[in-house]
Amino acid sequence: MKEYLNHRDISCILFFNCRSIHFLINIYSNSSQIALKYLKDTKANINNALIITGDFNIRDNIWDPFFPHYLVYNDTLTDITEYLNI
Repeated sequence: MKEYLNHRDISCILFFNCRSIHFLINIYSNSSQIALKYLKDTKANINNALIITGDFNIRDNIWDPFFPHYLVYNDTLTDITEYLNI
């Protein structure tokens, strides 16, 4: 977990509830998708992640019907949320 806390583009807020630690994760991913690639490449294993928020810099026709393209970065974000069980 420590490696994620030290990443410049990933902020984790942790809190305790009933003797369990839970995480809120904020990600800033620049146009090169550095933070998303890092999380995917390291197979992020952050137990009890409740939510991921941030500026993912991903425009995609899945959530923006006026954007004409599908981008592979959407798959990266989806993979990460699956790893984290979000």
